[in-house]
Amino acid sequence: MHFAKRTTVQAAASLALASIGLMTAAAVSAKEVTVWAWDPNFNIAIMKDAAARYTAKHPDATFKIVDMSKSDLEQKLQTTLASGVTKSLPDIVLVEDYNAQKYLRSFPGSFEPMTGKVNYAGFAKYKVDLMTVDGKTYGLPFDSGVTGMYYRKDLLAKAGFSEKDMENITWDRYIEIGTKVVAVTGKKMLGIDPNDNGLIRIMMQSAGRWYFDKDGKLDIKGNPALKAAMEVQGKLLKSGIVKPVTNWAEYVGAVNKGDVASITTGVWITGAVKSEKSQAGLWAVAPTPKLNIPGATHASNLGGSSWYVLSAGKEKAMAVDFLNEIFAKDVDFYQSILTSRGAVGTLMASRAGKAYSEADPYFGGSQVWLRFSDWLEKVPSVNYGMFTYEGDAAVAAQLPALANGMPVDQLLDKIQQQLAAQIK
Repeated sequence: MHFAKRTTVQAAASLALASIGLMTAAAVSAKEVTVWAWDPNFNIAIMKDAAARYTAKHPDATFKIVDMSKSDLEQKLQTTLASGVTKSLPDIVLVEDYNAQKYLRSFPGSFEPMTGKVNYAGFAKYKVDLMTVDGKTYGLPFDSGVTGMYYRKDLLAKAGFSEKDMENITWDRYIEIGTKVVAVTGKKMLGIDPNDNGLIRIMMQSAGRWYFDKDGKLDIKGNPALKAAMEVQGKLLKSGIVKPVTNWAEYVGAVNKGDVASITTGVWITGAVKSEKSQAGLWAVAPTPKLNIPGATHASNLGGSSWYVLSAGKEKAMAVDFLNEIFAKDVDFYQSILTSRGAVGTLMASRAGKAYSEADPYFGGSQVWLRFSDWLEKVPSVNYGMFTYEGDAAVAAQLPALANGMPVDQLLDKIQQQLAAQIK
């Protein structure tokens, strides 16, 4: 009996050890894709949704999604790439579009080219162009900062303007309309932080120009779009239709409190606009006003980011497959993140989905998302270059002088000098 008991115990122990061995083997064989990103309510949440969709079909895959601040991520990525010790790098990293060229050109070979692995023809062209270097395309295009003009229909109507009057206007016409809105309603037309040049960037890209030309060379003094954008900003500040704001909370607050009649910025502001439930039904959207220069359009972009695979990533093959399967092909995924997060992706096929065509009661039943997706396809491509933030700083340094009436040509000279000295 004792022998039988011992044999039974030994068998059970052997079975337990075998089970542990199988579990260990399974753990070893499971492939963990590591992702770095920022913003838990947007990028992180969306990446978790994407990972869940992928693991449902690929049970051998697991994901480690690391949330950190944007500045911490950028510093860690920059420092690690510069050190050459790449073991601690993730498989996938989120990169702001303005920084893409900087990383791709500063650290050649560090990012996995995805030409031939992803059908880039399905994405908005301007997003693909900014992640292409020397004929190779890197990264998977993600969200868009496609811009539009949001406006209060009720305030514009009081001033005598219909929705048709707001379609495809110039900035000069916008100022004329704003002047009448202020006179009739007492409300300002828009809020502007005098130290922020986001609106200048919107206007500049809408005409297909940037601080740098398509070859990455400085393009300041002879840049008609930058000159016209600064002139418009100067006119806005002098027109009496602007409510000065000093930070993000005041910028959004001016909209939610009903202090301003419009806002022109990226589509990502939609959630903030809709957060004021009392204004439901009062808002509409129209194309971005355009500059009065040759080549100007009614489409632009502010912000946006994309996913990149690191060449040193331990699971880079699975990382590429994951991004391609979910972010490049799964149209239903884009309907989900539009509904849950207000994320407008740049996969053009997604606009044929149900979520994009649904009428939005907040905007009076308008197909707002469909309108933005139409404008998305028309955003002019520009080369953000390696020094967009240095360009921003140089322009921002001259904004006080712009507000005080200094001629724009003099300001462009100063911007040119500052940037030329910085990027030698």
